[in-house]
Amino acid sequence: MPQILLLNASYEPLAVITQRRALTLLLRGRVEAACADTVELHSVSQNLRIPTVIRLRRYINVPRRGARWSRRAVLQRDGFTCAYCGIQPGGRQRGHTLTRQSFTIDHVVPVSRGGKNTWGNTVCACPECNQLKGNRMPHEANMTLRWEPKIPRVNYLVASGDVPSAWKIYLRYDT
Repeated sequence: MPQILLLNASYEPLAVITQRRALTLLLRGRVEAACADTVELHSVSQNLRIPTVIRLRRYINVPRRGARWSRRAVLQRDGFTCAYCGIQPGGRQRGHTLTRQSFTIDHVVPVSRGGKNTWGNTVCACPECNQLKGNRMPHEANMTLRWEPKIPRVNYLVASGDVPSAWKIYLRYDT
């Protein structure tokens, strides 16, 4: 079932919502269409067209509490690029082509040495570099980080699967 992108009045992406929630917001007059693309919702007596991107008519203040740490958000922050060797999806290692699913997170300070799941202690790593570093500090493994892991400035709205083309102008989206 296709989902709908909800924007703030300022055109800032807020969330991906269900068709049912979008229809409720439309019928209450809380939102308006932000694109011409629609999806069709069928009922017993009629067919309704719902825009794939809707925008709130009134601005709502969304306080930024800082991005929440998650494995997926670390990989997204680092652009699915290994922080040690710089390889990206599509690159080849040991005869295999790497996909986004091949990448893991690495704890700069290993968990066994007190390292935590924090923005400053985790980076995206390819399988080979993660195995090479193992349970050591980067300098002990003779490895260097290509960048310093930092807290991202904004939360990521993670849209998986095929992202509708109408959404791409509102999202930071790398194809």
